[in-house]
Amino acid sequence: MANVFHYSIGKKFIQSVSGAFLIIFLCLHLTINFFSVIDSFTGNFGASDGLFQAGCDFMSLPIVTIMVPVLAFGVLIHIIYGCLLTWENVRARGGYKRYEVASKAKADSWSAKNMFVLGIVILGILFFHLTHFWAHMQLQEFAGNEAGNPYDLLTATFGRWWITAIYIIWFIAIWFHLTHGFWSMFQTIGWSNNVWMKRLKVIGVILASLIALGFIIVAINAFLQAHFLI
Repeated sequence: MANVFHYSIGKKFIQSVSGAFLIIFLCLHLTINFFSVIDSFTGNFGASDGLFQAGCDFMSLPIVTIMVPVLAFGVLIHIIYGCLLTWENVRARGGYKRYEVASKAKADSWSAKNMFVLGIVILGILFFHLTHFWAHMQLQEFAGNEAGNPYDLLTATFGRWWITAIYIIWFIAIWFHLTHGFWSMFQTIGWSNNVWMKRLKVIGVILASLIALGFIIVAINAFLQAHFLI
């Protein structure tokens, strides 16, 4: 039974489980970040009792803090198994063609063919992102220092148009990655019949669009706040 994870289907299962975990985190992360948009329209942007500040305080609770290593482990597992699966496809096909899951369902969209490339883009900008927020908040708390003001970090980061542009590219890459990754996640665990596959693809597009658009709105709102436009 343990050897099942040495086979391709076992690796895809691990990839799917870790991907589901990361989707849940993205939804939680978006919810907290979107509080900053709500604060800007209620006049509480930058206030100590703002929703965004409350969300950041929640994320700094010990029970949430201990989840950071778990999240990092999930990201690492997702990356490792994504690379392993891509390498297996390269060997099997004699060249790089696409990131693929085993199924009779069509997977010939641009995102399906470029999941590995999208993963590299997402990973690269993720490190860029960590230097702007995690390094000034959770890392400071780990070191026993005072975390940075979340509103100031938002405006300082997104106040520069070129950084906002990079983040928007990141969110678009996440959209492409999720539109394929969501339904292929369910496909791996056996939901591959024609009826459910069509529904899952639609749900995947809707979910990916809400996540990507939500983050883009947060970034643009912070840019406008930085320049006193709203």
